[in-house]
Amino acid sequence: MSMEKVSEMLRKQRRVEDMVHGQIMPRHEIIETLVHRQHSAELQNFIAQTPSEEIGAILEALPPADATLFWQQVSEGRQNEILWEVSDACRERLVGNREPAFDATQINAFELREGKLQLVAIDSRKNLEGIRPVWIDLINATKAERSYVGAHFGLALPDPGDITDLEVSNRFHVEANGDVHLHSNFLLDREGNSRSVPVVFIVHGGILFSLRNEDLPVFRLQRRRAATQPGYATDCNDLLIDLYGADVEYSADSLEDIYTTLGKVGRQVLSEAISDREAAAILGDIAEEEDLNGRIRSNILDTQRAINFLIRCKILSSAQFDDARQILQNIESLNSHTSFLFDKINFLMDATIGFININQNKRVNQLTVFGVVFMPINILAGVGGMSEFSMMTQGIPWPLAYGGFLLGAVVVGGLTWLALKHFENRQTKPGKSVRAT
Repeated sequence: MSMEKVSEMLRKQRRVEDMVHGQIMPRHEIIETLVHRQHSAELQNFIAQTPSEEIGAILEALPPADATLFWQQVSEGRQNEILWEVSDACRERLVGNREPAFDATQINAFELREGKLQLVAIDSRKNLEGIRPVWIDLINATKAERSYVGAHFGLALPDPGDITDLEVSNRFHVEANGDVHLHSNFLLDREGNSRSVPVVFIVHGGILFSLRNEDLPVFRLQRRRAATQPGYATDCNDLLIDLYGADVEYSADSLEDIYTTLGKVGRQVLSEAISDREAAAILGDIAEEEDLNGRIRSNILDTQRAINFLIRCKILSSAQFDDARQILQNIESLNSHTSFLFDKINFLMDATIGFININQNKRVNQLTVFGVVFMPINILAGVGGMSEFSMMTQGIPWPLAYGGFLLGAVVVGGLTWLALKHFENRQTKPGKSVRAT
């Protein structure tokens, strides 16, 4: 349908422009320019609303002349992504020797040279020729870019975002050709925006492929270690085990940050008094740390499942097996820490809510005191408003009578307040004597 629509738009554009071009009229050039702009705007709107894959298919199916005319309406911002969707022959007809580049994508290949990882930057398709990588890392790659890289090495590279739709049992499996697939979540701990980032690992032909849509500190740390420490990695399995180990270390660092934050919160909670506004801020901090602690626990559980899967696959050497067992032991220690943090978080939350209840009780107590103090005053005010009071004070000037009445009401209220304070002091004396003993 889209192909027929584009062909009809191009035919209509030619007919109208030929008709306008063949007529003699005033301001002929202006009219011809306006007609051309109108048709170009129609094609550009269609291109803006159509996916790149469909535009690539249209360019492949159109005759060369129509394809060139249609390509001229493609904006520069979309040309590169569309070039990934067409064949080499069609691309040469449209742009000559220009090749699609990995613009917004970071595709890095790493080769092992003298026991160290050497980075091979991949800027175009030519960079993939003649290299023997042990690790290929793709960040935010498009479908066409994943398809090309995968076809170059003889496998299919999935979208990392699709792993959220998989069952947990299907995230770790071995294909019939021996390829190992692992779909895991890695922690990205950013202040106020911590989250889990899905990562796909594929071990194929001695090469580790990693696909993700965001940069992660764990991967930067791994690249730095492998590039500076000779013998740090000997093959792709070493890199995979070390990435999971670095993720556990990163989770441990995040747990230490939680300890620090909860320590500050604990000192606030155990202070003498907390206002309702401070309590609300404390509850927000506690809730954020609880969410991060739960995410860390979920991620290390996912890592534990992945390491157990690698051990069961029996693809690890004896040294790699020992490293995997060490990672599992580290995960067990982190599990105990997360459990302790959950208990501490619950205690601090209960203590903060307790302070909020104490503040509410203080306000209720103050209202009660006011009610008790003003109760006899209200009774006297009721008496003073009766006609009998006027009869009893007959002959006394009214300013003096009512002034004495008000003074008596104030004295009664003051005595009531002193009586309440004396009662409260008697109630607190036993507690003070017990504490002194």
